[in-house]
Amino acid sequence: MNLTNNNYIIKQTNSFKRVVKKLYTNQKKELDKAVREILKNPHIGSAKKGDLYGVKVYKFNMINQLTLLAYNYDTHSNVITLLALGTHEGFYKDLKLSI
Repeated sequence: MNLTNNNYIIKQTNSFKRVVKKLYTNQKKELDKAVREILKNPHIGSAKKGDLYGVKVYKFNMINQLTLLAYNYDTHSNVITLLALGTHEGFYKDLKLSI
């Protein structure tokens, strides 16, 4: 699913789609708010180094739990690719494996 908003194209990886599909409605609303924040400022996430170079991670609260949203922002084509969503436990390890 590709969405366009504010001159940005939003893409989702298959692994991201699988995680989102399992969320409850109230969790999806919180996720939508986080994605809107990223759309306002694509550089809001913290840039990662090493194996995850080029990946940014935005931290937000989803129903009183810290949640991490990994994404990649291509400045040349204005494409934001949503890579992964989850809690901190094992998040970066799984992210490395999926990239």
